Amino acid sequence: MRRTHLLLVAAFVTCTIGLFYGSYTYFKGQELDRAAARLTLYRSTAENELRHFAHLPFLLSLDSVVQGTLAGADPQILSVRLARFAQSAGLDAIYLMDRTGLTIAASNAQLPSSFVGQNYSFRPYFQDAMNGELAEFYGIGATTGIPGYFYAMPVGFTADGPSGVIAIKVNLSALQDSWQASGERIMLTDANGIVLLASEPEWRYKSLDVLTQQQRVLMASFRQFGQEPLDPLEWSANHFDQTADIGGQHFLYLSTKDLPNSWELHFFLPDDEAVTRAALTTGAMVLAAVLAIIALQIRRGRLMGEALRKSEDEEVLLRRANERLAIEIDERRSAEHALQKTQADLERAGRLAALGQLASSVTHELGQPIAAMRNQIVASEMTAGPSVLGEKMQGLVARMENITKQLKFFSRKGRDKFEAIDIEQIVTDALELLVPSITRADASIEVQNLKIPVLVHANRLRLEQVITNIVRNALDAVDGADVRQINIVTTTDKDRLYLDVTDTGHGLGDYTLDDLREPFATTRESGQGMGLGLTISAGIVSDHGGTITAWDNRAGGATFRIDLPCAPKDAVK
Repeated sequence: MRRTHLLLVAAFVTCTIGLFYGSYTYFKGQELDRAAARLTLYRSTAENELRHFAHLPFLLSLDSVVQGTLAGADPQILSVRLARFAQSAGLDAIYLMDRTGLTIAASNAQLPSSFVGQNYSFRPYFQDAMNGELAEFYGIGATTGIPGYFYAMPVGFTADGPSGVIAIKVNLSALQDSWQASGERIMLTDANGIVLLASEPEWRYKSLDVLTQQQRVLMASFRQFGQEPLDPLEWSANHFDQTADIGGQHFLYLSTKDLPNSWELHFFLPDDEAVTRAALTTGAMVLAAVLAIIALQIRRGRLMGEALRKSEDEEVLLRRANERLAIEIDERRSAEHALQKTQADLERAGRLAALGQLASSVTHELGQPIAAMRNQIVASEMTAGPSVLGEKMQGLVARMENITKQLKFFSRKGRDKFEAIDIEQIVTDALELLVPSITRADASIEVQNLKIPVLVHANRLRLEQVITNIVRNALDAVDGADVRQINIVTTTDKDRLYLDVTDTGHGLGDYTLDDLREPFATTRESGQGMGLGLTISAGIVSDHGGTITAWDNRAGGATFRIDLPCAPKDAVK
């Protein structure tokens, strides 16, 4: 089923893409047809602009005043006459050069940028005209710096050739301004691919292809483009697909070379409209298909709805039954969990109660014999002097007294006096008791205290016993380790106090804190302890309204945390 859905989706996407590209190709053809009509109009306009004054140089070459000036008449008269002609015809300039290329009369003779006295023999139009031809040339004015289109015609043929050359300069800026005003993108290039006119100013005087050194030298000798660098235009054209990219923008593209001087006119049209129309067409078709599918689905849904409604009642009943069953299962699980917890608590309470009775009997029955034994050993040492056997007996008696002291905890709950005590003082007292053990273990203990006293409502001796037990366990843990370091850190959070004892020992291993809190559970070797330390400590901390937690450290070792409530303000007072 899932594969069928994927195939249907893939087929739908493929059809949508195919429809879009088919529509785009169609509308692109329409846009290209419109572009071709616009290109024809622009080509006709450009050709008319270029040919509008083509006949004028020939007429001026026949003018008697022009010929008389070359024969020696006053050139000032001709300059005035040419100024009048230029103004009425709308030309940039009309000027007469002798056979050396020196300008002897010009329509702009009265202007600071006068051509009079300038030699233009380097211009191709002068050289071609001296060969008896009607010359044409586009270039940037060598005197004014203003580009224009030049026509030149020989004047006064003699046996040695023409006596001079009459030239006109046509300003094509009006043509370029009309392109810019139209909002369309057009450019006119010469035979070398140099952009002469363009609707986009940044395209002007760029080359469509990389110019050879020979081309650059030749154009420089004519001074055709002045100081323009003629850098390549950032463009590429696909004549087969009739598209082009200029400056990162994509266009539909047409061009024509049906212009004088092998010039080429380029027309660029954005394909946004074709894309938009293709997208709208595709969207409409997709929408129609989707609506048809929706209609079919609605009809199918109605048919299925009738069948589904028949099973809704049964489904509701089944759902309600499942909900009731889920509630019963949750209630039973909760009850079982509570029962297990209660049983565990009862078992632990029973063990502790039995331990309390045993502890009371043992401490009572063994207290006097142990004291008598110690007295007998002391009397023997006073009479016969110290001996190896006496020292061993002293050790055994001390161990039995330590056992009875631990057992007394279970037979005297609830008879301790509580007071507000500084936890740091309790830590200090506990560490003083453990100095021999710390020295024997060759361990380093670092205590990080708070800057201010932190008080807890506790029994000093019992809380000191807890800290002593936990630190002693840490000393046992680091025994034999490469690094024997124990850190004791005190922190607070609102009305809670945390005392962390961290060691670099072997960690908790496979044991949990609950395992270690069981009476007589120990990780020490036989004879090294009864396994009551954590049991006693947990009971003392619980009596103080706190808890003991423990965890393994990532770097090794374990941390035991004592969590106690801070002393209330009235207790501090």
